[in-house]
Amino acid sequence: MADDKSMRPSIMRLRWHSLIAAWLALSAFTPQSIFAAAPAPITMRVGYPQPSGAQLPLWVMSEAKLDKKYGVDLQNIYISGGARLTQTLVAGDIDMATTGGAVINAVLSGAELVYIALIVPTYGFSVYARPDVKDISSLKGKVVGVMTKGASSDHGMIAVLRHNHLAPGQEVKFLYLGGVREALAALERGIVSAAVLSAPTTLMARRLGFKEVVNIASLNLPYVHNGLVTRRSYTRQQPERIKAFLRGYIAAVKLSNEDPVIAKRALGRFLATNDAPVIDEAYDTFRGIFPKVPYFTEDNIRAVLSVADHPKAATADPKDFFDNHFIKELEDTGFIKELYGQK
Repeated sequence: MADDKSMRPSIMRLRWHSLIAAWLALSAFTPQSIFAAAPAPITMRVGYPQPSGAQLPLWVMSEAKLDKKYGVDLQNIYISGGARLTQTLVAGDIDMATTGGAVINAVLSGAELVYIALIVPTYGFSVYARPDVKDISSLKGKVVGVMTKGASSDHGMIAVLRHNHLAPGQEVKFLYLGGVREALAALERGIVSAAVLSAPTTLMARRLGFKEVVNIASLNLPYVHNGLVTRRSYTRQQPERIKAFLRGYIAAVKLSNEDPVIAKRALGRFLATNDAPVIDEAYDTFRGIFPKVPYFTEDNIRAVLSVADHPKAATADPKDFFDNHFIKELEDTGFIKELYGQK
């Protein structure tokens, strides 16, 4: 008969095998979520058309990692010009875009796009001019530079000229240059007499000796300078993704308005500059302009339709261009009140 010492290894092996079997049996009945890794953030590709302070909440969302906080992996993609950005969105190469009035013409032409949040509800542009231009009326017979036909800079210049009783395209000619930096370059070279610019390019214009003829934002004209837009199919197929993104975005609006340190750090990163006055120009121009609860209104759309050159614009219904239900749901659930510490 074997002694106790000779039996010990066999007993230990038996106990070890029993423990493994018990663990496997337990794991078969344990909820899988205990062992599963946390779900990966949802990748969302969001395009923007110009390096402007109007994009501040989008950039702050990345800088402050608010995208990760709300389960999104945000990819900011610069696609120069509103028309090109809109085409990229229609093609499905990006998920959403923050852009202006170019969307209106696309929808009128049959694109299945829809605004879901209003970011900048008025024109965020200024008109800068060469020394011989004293005011808007003295632009008669001259050429002005704008970024893209049918986009926000185009609409802004049309609105300003009409406000001053000048006929756009007739009494004042337009030259479409593709981007805000190209518009400034054309002004510097004397190709155009004036140009529509956005901050911080406005500061660069002043450094070159050009003067502001009019700040279009000061006219308080309703508009869609910047709105969040996506495909209608995406709103049907990915509503939870959209709500996750909007939570992060609305939180970024709050931070953009209230935390200049993070906001200016984001501007420096995405404008690719450490020039403090340039960063301040972008920040000071747009701080406080972003709505806390970014609902669209019919007036914003109607203002775009009034300057659009599409043949269907005059008879279009403003309600066909936006969908507020995502914002309303976030408001109804108390997310926005809780974000701002309200009861």
